Amino acid sequence: MVEYGRRSLGVVATAICAALYAVGCYTTAYIPSPWGFGQFRPAVVIPSFFATIFGPLPAAVGAAIGTLIADSVKHGYLYPGSLIAAVPGNFLGFYLFGRIVSNRFSWTRFILASNLTLTLANFIVAALYILCYKVLYMNQLTNLPPGALAFLIVGLTIWWFVTMLPFVLLITPPLIRATASAFPSIVPREVREHSLKEELPETAFSSALLTPGIIMLLIGLATSYTSLGRYLTSFFGDPTRFLVELMFYLSGAILSLLGLLFRVRARAPEKVPVVSLNTH
Repeated sequence: MVEYGRRSLGVVATAICAALYAVGCYTTAYIPSPWGFGQFRPAVVIPSFFATIFGPLPAAVGAAIGTLIADSVKHGYLYPGSLIAAVPGNFLGFYLFGRIVSNRFSWTRFILASNLTLTLANFIVAALYILCYKVLYMNQLTNLPPGALAFLIVGLTIWWFVTMLPFVLLITPPLIRATASAFPSIVPREVREHSLKEELPETAFSSALLTPGIIMLLIGLATSYTSLGRYLTSFFGDPTRFLVELMFYLSGAILSLLGLLFRVRARAPEKVPVVSLNTH
């Protein structure tokens, strides 16, 4: 009976995850990357939350269905680019996310899952989208050499990573903690205990944001002052180079600032309660 209840809950969670993710993805579907394709997607908070609370499969299946719905509604037909790239990338990414956080949950493992899966899943989506969809299926970008295609794949991966990571690290934990407090019966025991009894490791969250932020700033400087920028201009033109540089500088500055804020909070001295000496 308990097993049947968990399965029913998993089915319901999958459907809710897919619906919420589809709406969330479509909301920002018209905000593209500097290359004109690849959308801004803070809605990754949704399957990250479901992976932590309900496990790998509801999040993976929900994310795969949700992204297909959003992409297809945006284009007005069953979008093959989503089937080829976004569906497998989202499924594998959030299944891995769920496997990591479901095995002895801790906030450190949550941070690890966020960084690892956003890197891996976004790389899978970018590689499949550029090579399988754009080049092989659509016969586009065929004039670009392998190096330029590789730059596109890495660039898309970085853009998705830096625009998703802050949302996952800053929004998902409060949602998890609120759910653990309001609906403890549906939250796994380890997640519930860490959410309600353990403070967030602000130093770890700081490093998770500050490290990629500094890397983005360094890449931005390399794009501005080394041959990397000239290489980018030769294949994509000056407007795209400007947008890419802007992406690196803005994302690096935002991630670094958020990381520094967490670091300041982590080092702030605890407030000592004032004890009144008044005996009256």
